This record gives sequence, structure tokens and C-alpha cells, in this order.
Amino acid sequence: MQYITLADVQFNSNVDEVAVVASKLCVRLKLAPQDICVQAITLFKHDVITAWTESVLKPSEICGLLLGIACGHWDIYSDWNVTLPDTPKPPVTPPKPPSPGSPVTRVLFLTDIHWDKDYIPGTNPDCQDPLCCRKGSGLPPKHRKGAGKWGEYSKCDLPLHTIENLLQHLQSEHFDLVYWTGDIPAHDVWHQTRKDQLRALSTITGLIRKNLGHIPVYPAVGNHESTPVNSFPPPFIHGNESSTWLYDAMVQLWKYWLPEEAQETLRKAGFYTVKLKPGLRLVSLNMNFCSHENFWLLVNSTDPAGQLQWLVSILQEAEDSGDKVHIIGHIPPGLCMKVWSWNYYRIVNRYEGTIAAQFFGHTHVDEFEVFYDEETLSRAVSVAFIAPSVTTYINLNPGFRVYRIDGNYPESSHAVLDHETYILNLTEANERDNPKWVFLYGLQEAYGIKTAFPVDMDNLISHFLLDDRLFQRYWFLYHKGHTDQPCQQACKTATICALRTGRAGDPALCKDLHNKLTYRETQSLWRQRRMC
Repeated sequence: MQYITLADVQFNSNVDEVAVVASKLCVRLKLAPQDICVQAITLFKHDVITAWTESVLKPSEICGLLLGIACGHWDIYSDWNVTLPDTPKPPVTPPKPPSPGSPVTRVLFLTDIHWDKDYIPGTNPDCQDPLCCRKGSGLPPKHRKGAGKWGEYSKCDLPLHTIENLLQHLQSEHFDLVYWTGDIPAHDVWHQTRKDQLRALSTITGLIRKNLGHIPVYPAVGNHESTPVNSFPPPFIHGNESSTWLYDAMVQLWKYWLPEEAQETLRKAGFYTVKLKPGLRLVSLNMNFCSHENFWLLVNSTDPAGQLQWLVSILQEAEDSGDKVHIIGHIPPGLCMKVWSWNYYRIVNRYEGTIAAQFFGHTHVDEFEVFYDEETLSRAVSVAFIAPSVTTYINLNPGFRVYRIDGNYPESSHAVLDHETYILNLTEANERDNPKWVFLYGLQEAYGIKTAFPVDMDNLISHFLLDDRLFQRYWFLYHKGHTDQPCQQACKTATICALRTGRAGDPALCKDLHNKLTYRETQSLWRQRRMC
């Protein structure tokens, strides 16, 4: 095997030679078909090698980063800490259920739309490529139906007419706000261009404005918005490698929803804050600055863009003003780099009385992460709700979420009271021209809880451990109502551990489960959640 040292890359700048070797490795290790290996390496080579040359990676670390721990160990992210104000933490007052008849805010939550502009009904859903049901997928074998009109149970994304149908359906519903947490383009990451990404951003933003234009919409940046995928340089990277091309377009397209102050930080680094109403503020985080897959963080991963220190300042201002805060973002905190995740966990602990709710997407499935007090890891202090995707990828029904939140009145907690999940049943939809989006379940009714406060969600996890029928119901709903495989033993242990893990890489959060599965084994079962 041919070896290329980091010195070769730095001093010879032979990017094409590196790309040829990487393509051969991709094929030899059967990571993808040859044509996709070549296209992907061609797309990624410039940005990835630029990041590597500015980092301190050794060859073994590069191999471990690309191919996993069997090839080499890499852990170059040094510890760092955000600075919290000296202001003492106020006494904690847990939220209380609202009085009967109190106002309720309905928030529509959309995430992971993943529009495939090349989706073609009738094509092969089981092709060899990473994404199927599209141009180039070929025809299915005789025993297999082709891709359905509205979507398909396979490794496929959605045609535009399905997304349009969803938004037309939502026109007739009442919502007070829309939270939209990104991932707009399809999963054809091996040959996307900036033009493709901007077209997806413009097209889907335009459809949302057309159909939901009378409702305030607050977006967050997903990891698929850029190209190469996951490529989000911190602001100290300038020129053509920077994310200016993307953030500028977002500001232009989203300025109808965001005030000028929010546009400024969005343009700089993809995050912002906005006052929603008296007593309630929104923070939209760019979670790509916590992502393992964002190779630009190899250069410097210390609080990228100063986002967490900025978050502390916003939360302190809110605390001083008596405001509550909603946080939205794409990648859930428990799937972030460990040092970033632990700092975020610390912030949530300090401002548990201010942070009323957290909302994320990315995994495409229906789950949540409970945060606990740092001292004992036993008292639930917050919940990160993780909503299911609009896309079908992989083997899912399309879906969306509606949160019922304590409404706008004096002393409101602005916390999540309940949520409802809706789906498009593809088995039925693909048999008709006019599909119906249907109610799948409501949180309170499905699990017999009265509110969705942190203590309620922590108690629900305990019930999952004791009541397997209840857990299997969760597993069915986790997949948006499309799975016929029960989740037992290792699967169940890993799934319950994930619900407790708002802080990455912390075995203590699942210590009572370790006699059934080691924490390393648990983490390996989560790997797919990180790759959406």
C-alpha cells in the first residue's frame, strides 16, 4: 500500500495524488461503488486537504479519522471551558402545569426535508448507490416494485411534489410559530455543487413562504446545507473556503423572518437570537460547530465562532430580564464532540431556570435527550426534544411534529406540555393521487403522562426499563410507525442509554445499564444517528 505523510501534503501540495490514493482506498474498502468514490473524493479533496494541512494530524490519526479506530487513534481536540458569569444561579423553581383554560402556543416543527431534485417514481429503490429512487438508479428487478409516487421505504429522499403536498396540507392548520431545523438538500453528497445547494435552499424557502407566509418561521442551519457536506469553516477561514456564499444567501432568503440584529450573526457564523414575544426569546444555534464530521474543526475546535460564549451572554441577559428561552438547532447535543457537549451541558445546568425548551432534528427518528444536574446526575433539569424527519431516509414514513407549549401569559413556563406527530403512510399514499397526512400519536396519550417537563420524561425512561410493552410502543413510534422488528437486549440498552445522554462520552449517565452492554458497545450502536 502507498503511504502519504502529512509532510507530503503540506510541502508538495500534491492534492491530486492524495485524491487518487484516497479513491483507491475507498474502492478497496468497499465504502461505495467506484464512480461514487471518485466523485466524492474529487468534491471533498480541496477543502479536506486544506483543513489537514493547517492541522497537526499525524498519518495514523488521519487514517483513524477516515476509517475508524481499527486503522488508528485520533483525539486532537484539547479541553476548553466557556466562562460563566459570577452571578449566582437563582433558586430553581420547577415548571408547573398551567391552569385549565390557559393559552397554549402551537409550534410547527419541520426538520430534515431532504429534497431530491432527481427523484423518479418507478426507479430502483435498492440500487448500489448510497441514495436510490432517482436518476441513475436504474429499473427495479421484476420481484420489486419501483419507487412510489410520494416516496419509498428505502434509502431514498423525497420528490418535490411530496414536500409541496405537505406544505399545502399545513395551510389549513393553525400554528403560532414555525421552527425549521435544516437539512434541505438530498443525500447525494458525492456530486453536489454550491449551485445545487443554493437552489435547494431557495426552492424550499420559497415554498414555505408561499404556503406558511403568514406565520413567523425561524430556521436553523443543518449539516447538509453546505458542500462538501459537513463543511462549515469557523469565521477565521476567509476567501473561497469560507461559508460566506451560504450565509449570505440565507440572510437574503430569510430576512423576511429575522430582524437586522439576527441577520448580522447569521451572516457571520450561522446562528442568531430573536425576541419572540414578551417573556420569550429564541436562540438558533449552528450545531455544525460541534460536529465530529466538520473537518474544519481539525484546525481549531475551541468554541468555534465563540458561539457558546455568545450563548452564555444571551442566557444571562434573559435571566436578568426574567425571560425564558427556547433553543433550536440541528444536531442533538448528545451527538456532539465531547468537549463541546460537556460545555453545553454545563451551560444548560447553570441556566436551567431560563431555558424553557430545546428542539433538534438530524437523526430522522423520534427521540429525546434528558439533561441531569451535574452534581448527582439524578435530577432532570432539561430535555432536548428530537423530532422525526420529513424525509423517508432510511425506510421511514414522511413526518412532521407539532409542539403544544405553555402559552403567552404572566408567569408562563413556556415549556413543552405535549407534542403530536403526523405522518404520510406511504403504503396507503402510493395507492392514490391525493395522499392524506394523518395523526400518528400524541405524547401524553401514548405514554400516560400529564406534561412533558424534564421530570416527566425522566420518569418515562424509568417506565421503559420496567414495562417492555411500553418500550416497544416507543420503538414503533421512534420509527414513525414503520418497523416490524422489536428492539431487545443490546438494542434496548443502547436506545435507553441514548435517552439519558445529553452529554457525549459520559458512561456515568448509563452506569446501571453497563452489566448488559459496555458503554463502548452502546456508542457503536449510535453511530448511524451521527451520519444523517
